[in-house]
Amino acid sequence: QVQLVESGGGSVQAGGSLRLSCVASGYNYRFNCMGWFRQAPGKEREGVASIYPGRGATNYADSVKGRFTISEDNAKHTMYLQMNTLKPEDTAMYYCAASGGFHCPTGNLANKVYNYWGQGTQVTVSS
Repeated sequence: QVQLVESGGGSVQAGGSLRLSCVASGYNYRFNCMGWFRQAPGKEREGVASIYPGRGATNYADSVKGRFTISEDNAKHTMYLQMNTLKPEDTAMYYCAASGGFHCPTGNLANKVYNYWGQGTQVTVSS
């Protein structure tokens, strides 16, 4: 059974940084696409960043470009999201996602691509 477990969320002031981690287990192959999503209260879930595992190709939402960095450590079965210069509008539940089927050579921020999801980690940014 595939499991994705996020950690690293918390409360920070605007301008601060956090690093989210997503540890994968129960999957014997490399995922074809991995990403981070977020959902704020009353809003739809949106893609934040994605990565093509093993190739390094990444894709970011315009709202986080230049501030967030997605990366992976295949040996540790872990994906990261480094978040710098955080803003109050970054406040949301952040989810890790992975695809066992769909490939994303240039990254992909569409929800429908991903068939495995974590439970989420809360990020709160105060002004």
